Amino acid sequence: MWPHRILIVTDAWQPQVNGVVRTLATLATHLRAAGHVVEIIGPDRFATLPCPTYPDIRLALLPAGRLERWIDRFEPDALHVATEGPLGMAAARIAKRRRLAFTTAYHTRFPEYVQARTGLPTRFAYAMLRRFHAAGAGMFVATESLRAELAGRGFSRSILWSRGVDCAQFVPRLAPRTGPPVFLSVGRVAVEKNLRAFLDLDLPGTRRVVGDGPQLAELRRDYPGVEFSGALHGAALARAYAEADVFVFPSRTDTFGLVLLEALACGTPVAAFPVTGPIDVLANASGRVGALDTDLRAAALAALAADRAACRAHAERFSWEACAATFVSALVPMKGGGPPPMPQGLAVAETRRAARQARAAGQP
Repeated sequence: MWPHRILIVTDAWQPQVNGVVRTLATLATHLRAAGHVVEIIGPDRFATLPCPTYPDIRLALLPAGRLERWIDRFEPDALHVATEGPLGMAAARIAKRRRLAFTTAYHTRFPEYVQARTGLPTRFAYAMLRRFHAAGAGMFVATESLRAELAGRGFSRSILWSRGVDCAQFVPRLAPRTGPPVFLSVGRVAVEKNLRAFLDLDLPGTRRVVGDGPQLAELRRDYPGVEFSGALHGAALARAYAEADVFVFPSRTDTFGLVLLEALACGTPVAAFPVTGPIDVLANASGRVGALDTDLRAAALAALAADRAACRAHAERFSWEACAATFVSALVPMKGGGPPPMPQGLAVAETRRAARQARAAGQP
């Protein structure tokens, strides 16, 4: 069975709590269950520094030498570089120098996150990311809308790779809930998650936030009428989803949103902006599973009328087994000598098309 030995290098790894970590950890579980040998190299194996503006995230310090020794020791058949941080960039440099093929993934809107925290224009980060991903043999993206957006910014070789949800862990409540409605948001409590857009809404009932992050103390102070539980896991997290009447997702920058699937699996409808992630997750639902609106309050109130059984049925369409199978099918032999060359005519046409799309959209 190929690939038997899979190496994943990632800057996002435990004890961090976010969608990238959950995706990779769950992926590894399913790959191992299918008989693959999987090794994940994260910052926990290196001396680290705190990430500026987000000290809970640790960044590997000068990882190249030690990382190269681990690659040689593990002898992988396939290499996947999951992130664009210090570890991911070190892995890509090693692979390019040794003419080893690898795949990448676009998990996070890094340019927008940098802009939200520093005010720097996104064009510089996008230029860096284009070079990083172009060196790989393929770039995994979570949704069709993200793939189209990145193509317009000059990214190529994208591979659609959706996500899954554990429908045995995230289950609907058994009995109807009575009383005023509960509006819930789950995720990192950080500026890029746009939580104030939710917390400022004039909604009936209770507003709850589950999660931890650098904005938690600030938001607790500014919104004393909101329930902040901190991070929850396992059965407690599933119960929080199931007890809510509407899951409100205020982020405009997520590339997918695993929390959307977790809420739907618990029978809880989604209210969100009509942006990448929500528009893809809620697409093609057979029943009313939530509401998307540029007016987030209108979406939250409309979602109260959604069909909770339809929410659960829609979530059941997203399988981690299918996610793992797609991932394996797109991996490349590490010793294949680098990404396969694109036919020259196609490469020129694709570059020109992406440039036209970027100019038309006014993108940097």
